Amino acid sequence: MIRFGISILLIFGVTLVTFTLANLVPADPAQAALGERAASDPAIVAAFREAQGLDKPVVTQYLVYIGHLFQGNLGTSTQSHNPVSQDLSVAFPATAELALFVIVFSIIIGVGLGTWAALRQNRFSDQLFRVLSLVGISIPTFWLALAAFYVFFYQLRLAPGTGRLSASLQAPPRVTGLYTVDALVAGQYTTFFNALSHLILPGLVLILYTVGLLVRFSRSAVLDVLNQEYVLAARAKGLSPSRVVFRYVLRGASLPILTIVGLAFGSLLSGTVLTEQVFGWGGIGQYAYKSATTLDLPAVMGVGLVVGVVYILTNFIIDVVYGVIDPRVRVQ
Repeated sequence: MIRFGISILLIFGVTLVTFTLANLVPADPAQAALGERAASDPAIVAAFREAQGLDKPVVTQYLVYIGHLFQGNLGTSTQSHNPVSQDLSVAFPATAELALFVIVFSIIIGVGLGTWAALRQNRFSDQLFRVLSLVGISIPTFWLALAAFYVFFYQLRLAPGTGRLSASLQAPPRVTGLYTVDALVAGQYTTFFNALSHLILPGLVLILYTVGLLVRFSRSAVLDVLNQEYVLAARAKGLSPSRVVFRYVLRGASLPILTIVGLAFGSLLSGTVLTEQVFGWGGIGQYAYKSATTLDLPAVMGVGLVVGVVYILTNFIIDVVYGVIDPRVRVQ
């Protein structure tokens, strides 16, 4: 309950920080939203500021903002002229689908390779995985996204380029907003495989970085556990190596690994701006980029709030899982 209460307070803190930063932007949102010609008319500017509540004191604006949030109202985008909540309800599932695809494969590959590297410490495979993980972390994702797009789509035509579906297909009936899941629910297998194929290129770009991160942290966490007394005792009992690894080593190393997995997943859920922009993914990252470049303050604040809530909820869930894995955490 204490963690839940702290999470609620943090969400209120996020609203305050988001609102404050949005109002510290030196540019005039009226100029950006109305365009040069309309913004030259003082009457139009005054009407816009009144409609958006920009003519009120800052404290009043914040209280009105909080009141709207309790009603589920994030404001209206000055660019799309849709409710921000409606835009985010389309953008967030797109990012969530990509994030789930990336994190599942990253955990399987990254934790597996990191554990193998730790068990083969200082051998050739260990050195190889360490070098590959360093390469994955070091390569800028925007450069890798451009290179992957150019090579595998433009040159080789091995994978689809932009978007979540081919132009010839319609989105499946909405259930979750995740095209692959919704297509399976509707029994539209052609749409499912098409949506899955569109995940490959942006997914591989993000997997390379995330796997590199997980390999390094998993290796370090497993090495810290390997020489613990309970692991040595398990080996002394004559237990099989696989049982020692899965029952004792990985369980002991799970907390630091879970921490980095949670941070990576939160980062993916909050939008990978450049990757989504390169592949025209239409998720939170691309929506945030367009909102920032057009000074769409309601949309910017909506994205900031969603990103903050994502990180808070991710950390809250990780804290709960900590207690499930390690009873000592519950006692503390």
